[in-house]
Amino acid sequence: MKTARYYLVIFFAACMIMPANAQEPAEYPANYARAPRFKALVYYTTHAEEAHVQFSEQAVEFFKKLNYGDGFVLDVVTDMRGYTYEKLKEYSVVVMLDGYPMDTDGRAAFEKYMENGGGWVGFHAAAYNDKNTKWPWLLQFLGGGVFYCNNWPPQPALVEVDMTSHPVTKNLPASFVVPASEWYQWNPSPRANKDVEVLVSLSAKNYPIGIKDVVRFGDFPIVWTNTNYRMIYLNMGHGDEEFTDATQDLLFVNAFRWVVSTDPNGNPFEK
Repeated sequence: MKTARYYLVIFFAACMIMPANAQEPAEYPANYARAPRFKALVYYTTHAEEAHVQFSEQAVEFFKKLNYGDGFVLDVVTDMRGYTYEKLKEYSVVVMLDGYPMDTDGRAAFEKYMENGGGWVGFHAAAYNDKNTKWPWLLQFLGGGVFYCNNWPPQPALVEVDMTSHPVTKNLPASFVVPASEWYQWNPSPRANKDVEVLVSLSAKNYPIGIKDVVRFGDFPIVWTNTNYRMIYLNMGHGDEEFTDATQDLLFVNAFRWVVSTDPNGNPFEK
């Protein structure tokens, strides 16, 4: 009767003999990180509307799960005071979940960060602006759209992919239903800006949308990028249902990964 040690020797010897059709090391399909690939800063404010804070708290857990295994350095803050340009430029991406800097210094630092190749992923209220915002740069950064109206209460909606070849949307269905949210419509539509690429829109098949506040018509982009910057905006971000759908979760991962992959210092996923 052969011993267990004998079989182990035979097994390891077989492993050392590479079949003719085996992959050479240079062709190995995986790229395992030996250290965190990049740094990401996630910001939200606890002083936002309750439903926005609910989303933000769940979003923080979502990004923490993306960082299982320490694939990147993840810093989460609820106050951006003290985040100067010198400090912000350490990050490949800044994710704003339910707001943006309200103080002059914070806004100036973020502007400089973005104007010098910084990355931004913004959700829902992180793009809200009206006559009281008093931040002209933010308006042009977003593509020129000012908050116009919204449906109420939050509800699911059929969305349609505008650019099926974009890295953020190429693995998504042409149309799909997303979880309940409060949908912001913008005026003028970001689509009117030649520098804006609209990736996903609320389908006109939803009209009229809303029970209390009803939106009846109009162009309705909900995911877009201003090509002058390394940024993407996603209109989702209201309430505690946003992470209940795998397709929408995939959209979020795609958006985050795409912004990081365009880092001017090089794509960290290829290192």
